[in-house]
Amino acid sequence: MARRSFPLSKVYGLLEPGPVVLLTTAHKGRANVMAMSWHTMMEFEPPLVGCVVSGRDFSFDALKATRICVLNIPTLELAAQVVGCGNTSGRRVDKFKAFGLTPVPASQVGAPLIAECYANLECRVADMRLVNRYNFFVLEVLKAWIDPSRKDPRTLHHRGRGRFMTAGETIKLPSKMK
Repeated sequence: MARRSFPLSKVYGLLEPGPVVLLTTAHKGRANVMAMSWHTMMEFEPPLVGCVVSGRDFSFDALKATRICVLNIPTLELAAQVVGCGNTSGRRVDKFKAFGLTPVPASQVGAPLIAECYANLECRVADMRLVNRYNFFVLEVLKAWIDPSRKDPRTLHHRGRGRFMTAGETIKLPSKMK
């Protein structure tokens, strides 16, 4: 089998961790949305999600100060809004208005849900020990919401440099997991 060297800058596209999410925060009376794809499940119950939020992002300071957020899971229908949120800074733009997203009050946290998203996970920061070194937050999901009318939602998966895949066919294989 022939192999060739692969650029380290492109490894991210090989290990893409899951669907792109829209992380919402609220701080000092201002809600914000950021697109994020650097996250990973860490525990089942309670659900823990690890995520990287760049210290350069407007959402970083809000998340660090309030220790709450919502992970909103968009589908293919929101691809343009996801890219728009990812390419725009919340310092200068109200992303809810700019991209036609509807903020909805959460039940457990002060950050809003996004109505148009397939699922919403209300979170609190459970661990900040890796924030100063890696910008890595550990989030505990406090409440999860899902739109039951959406069957087999096609989520977006960032492959790097403006390329995305969408979730496709679901297959079922034998599993001992419940």
